[in-house]
Amino acid sequence: MNTDEVKGKWFEIKGEIQKKWGSLNNDELEKTKGDMKSVAGLIQQQYGEKKEDYEDSLSKIYDKFINKKDKVVDKVKQSFK
Repeated sequence: MNTDEVKGKWFEIKGEIQKKWGSLNNDELEKTKGDMKSVAGLIQQQYGEKKEDYEDSLSKIYDKFINKKDKVVDKVKQSFK
């Protein structure tokens, strides 16, 4: 996932996350700097949900705002790591 693109879309992504998990406040989410793993940790901490329970929903939120073309490029880059 392109970090610059996530930062650019962070305001929108954050809003969607707050709709889904309302007890996550703005300050907590800002501390994650848009990092999906950090957001996942907050969800797990606040709600006690298992990874399987929130992983798909969180991924869909990020995917909604990230360009499909960039996702393909990122997957290709990851395959070479």
